[in-house]
Amino acid sequence: MYYLSPDLFFPPVSHANSDGILAIGGDLSPERLQLAYHSGIFPWFNEGEPIIWWSPNPRMVLFLDDLIVSKSMRNILNRDVFKVTFNQNFRDVISNCQQVKRDGQTGTWITNEMIEAYCKLNELGIAKAVEVWQNDELVGGLYGIDLGHVFCGESMFSLVSNASKVAFISLVNQLKEKNYSLLDCQVYNEHLESLGCREIKREDFMSILKRK
Repeated sequence: MYYLSPDLFFPPVSHANSDGILAIGGDLSPERLQLAYHSGIFPWFNEGEPIIWWSPNPRMVLFLDDLIVSKSMRNILNRDVFKVTFNQNFRDVISNCQQVKRDGQTGTWITNEMIEAYCKLNELGIAKAVEVWQNDELVGGLYGIDLGHVFCGESMFSLVSNASKVAFISLVNQLKEKNYSLLDCQVYNEHLESLGCREIKREDFMSILKRK
């Protein structure tokens, strides 16, 4: 495990420990965050902790053609229950991701410092959001980092049933239209698996990430 200096540097991802932790310290500057994501690394830490940088093995991803849309979700999409927009209210989306309570979690890893850092990336056109609306109210969404051929999903939220799924499916459909390689979902969970995501070796993920 590496302790980062002020220099703009990350060790090779192969140096991560068995949990996927690669390095500690550094900052959340736009330059360091961009280097991290292009290197297959992301920050994940709790309030009051030093910044922890991860590159897990295996990596949870969605190959876009593997998306699973249930019959009930297809019905919801066809009925136009929700309106979807892209990258219109980034700060509201990431703030909701911070505030929405999740089963089994007592806090949030989306600190105020992280919100400001990712809002700066949004201003640079690197961090992007999907917004889901119902009756002109923001009820769901997601945000992540757009690398041009890979989208690195960070977090989703839903204030009403199925809103985050609508955001996820809408994002995947847009990425398919733009011929992206995959959607990076970072680490395994059952909900992502139900949508078609699966784990691959980190080296395979890195090979795709390095394609231009």
